[in-house]
Amino acid sequence: MSLKKALLAATVLSLPVAAQAQPVSGLYVGAGAGANYRQNSTADIPATVGADRVDTRWGWAAVASIGWGFGNGIRAELEGNYRNNSVDRMSLGGVRGNPAGGTIHQYGFMGNAFYDLALGDVLGMGVSVTPYVGAGIGYVWNDYRKVIGRNSPTNRVMIDGNDGRFAYQGIAGVAFGLGSMMPGLSLTTEYRFFGTTDPSIGSGNINNAGQTVVSPVSPRAYTPTNYNHSILVGLRYAFNTPTPAPAPA
Repeated sequence: MSLKKALLAATVLSLPVAAQAQPVSGLYVGAGAGANYRQNSTADIPATVGADRVDTRWGWAAVASIGWGFGNGIRAELEGNYRNNSVDRMSLGGVRGNPAGGTIHQYGFMGNAFYDLALGDVLGMGVSVTPYVGAGIGYVWNDYRKVIGRNSPTNRVMIDGNDGRFAYQGIAGVAFGLGSMMPGLSLTTEYRFFGTTDPSIGSGNINNAGQTVVSPVSPRAYTPTNYNHSILVGLRYAFNTPTPAPAPA
C-alpha cells in the first residue's frame, strides 16, 4: 500500500470518531436519577428552647431537561427536578438523638448553562468522552410533610408546610457518546451541589394524639438551611448529531 493510500484509509477510519466528538448542536433532551444527600439542617424551632437540628437519611433525586447546543461547547437548558429524603432524627432543645419521622420533598425548575469539552475517543473504545461543567438558578418548593420529633414524654414537635424559594446549583459531569449504538445518544454521570435560600415552614407543639396544639405560640416559622449533594446517572439525546460514516470495505 502506498503512503497516499495509507493516509487516505486512516482519514476515513477516523471519521466516525470525529463525528462522535462534535459538540452538541441544536435541540437535545435528557434525564437522570440517583442518590441525594441532604445536609443536616440547623435552625431554631420556635416551639423549643435551645439549638435544633433535623437529620435526614440518604434519599433520591431525579431531573429531566430540554435544551439547545450552540455547536461551540456551550449549551443552555430548562430543567425540572425532584428530591426526596426521609427524616431520621431531630435534635430538640440541644438534646440529640430523638427518633423522628416524616419526609422532606423538593421540586421545582431551573435554568442551566453548560460548557462541554469534547475529548473524542480517548479510551480507544469507540466512545467519545466529554467532560462538562455547569451552573443554574431557579425556583424550588420545600415541602415538609409531618416531620415529627418528641421533646418530652407527652409532647412532640411537628414541622409541616410548603414554601417556595430561590434555588441554585453547580454541576460537574462526564458524557460518554454511544454513537456506535445510536448517533446522538450519550450516557451521563454527574455530581450536583444544590441549595435554596432558607424556607419558612410552620412548626408547633402537638400532644400524643397529634391533634391539640398545646403551645400558645404555635404555629411559628421554622427556617432551616437547605444544601444537597446529588450523584446522578442518565441519558441525553441530541437530535442533530450526524450519522457516522460507514467503515470502508
